[in-house]
Amino acid sequence: MCSTCGCGSDEVRVTDIDHQHAHDHMHNHTHDHTHTDDRAHTIELEQAVLSRNDHLAEHNRTWLAGRNITAINLMSSPGAGKTTLLERTVALCDRVVSVIEGDQETLFDAQRIRAAGARAVQVNTGAGCHLDARMVQRALDELQPEPESLVFIENVGNLVCPALFDLGELTRVVVISVPEGDDKPLKYPHMFAAADLVVVNKTDLLPYVDFDVDRLTRDARRLNPAVQVLPISARTGENLDSWLTWLVDKP
Repeated sequence: MCSTCGCGSDEVRVTDIDHQHAHDHMHNHTHDHTHTDDRAHTIELEQAVLSRNDHLAEHNRTWLAGRNITAINLMSSPGAGKTTLLERTVALCDRVVSVIEGDQETLFDAQRIRAAGARAVQVNTGAGCHLDARMVQRALDELQPEPESLVFIENVGNLVCPALFDLGELTRVVVISVPEGDDKPLKYPHMFAAADLVVVNKTDLLPYVDFDVDRLTRDARRLNPAVQVLPISARTGENLDSWLTWLVDKP
C-alpha cells in the first residue's frame, strides 16, 4: 500500500512491448488500515517503506552508472504531454533512447513509443499511483538498455506520490501543461521541490488560456532555487532544441 495515499495493488505487470509477454509480480507495499490514534505506527510504516525503496533505488543507480546509462524520471499529471514529448525525443535525439512506461492499465503509451522507434517496457501498477524502485528494477531487467544510452522512466500520471519515491534515476523532470494552470508549484510543493527541470508544455496554447510562465517560474524557484524552467510545445516543436541541448548535457 502506498504510505501516502493508501493506494494498493495485488499485482504489478511488467510487459516487454517488443515481445508482448507479461510477468506478474506481487506488489510489495504492506497493507495497513489505521485510525488517527495509530498515527505513530503509520509514520513507522511509511519510513520502513521508503527506506526499503531507497535501498533498491541505490542498487538501480549503481547498475545504471556501471553502464553509463542516463536515467530520467519523467513526472506529470495525466495529459500533460509526457508521451508526446518522448515520441519527439526518440525521433530527434542522437543517443539511443528506451523507455519504461508506467500506467495503471493498458499498453497504449508503450505502443506509441515503439511506433516512434524506441524499445519500451510497460509497467502496469493496477491501483498503484506511482512507480517504485522495485518496479523499475524489474523493468530494467526486461528492457536491458544499451550502455551509454538514455532511459526515460515515464511515471504514472500524478503530481503527489511519484516525488516521494527514488527510482535510482540521475535526474527528475516535471512536465506541466499550460491548460493545467500556473498555480501548480504551490499546490504540489513536494513535486516541484524535487525537480531538476520543469518543462512547461503546450506553449502553443498560451494565447488562449490564462497562464503566466513568469509566475510559475517564481513559485517553483521559491521551493527550489536551482530548478530550471523550460517552455516548449511538443506538438509544434517550439523550443525542442533547448530540450535536446539539456539532454546532451546529461552525463
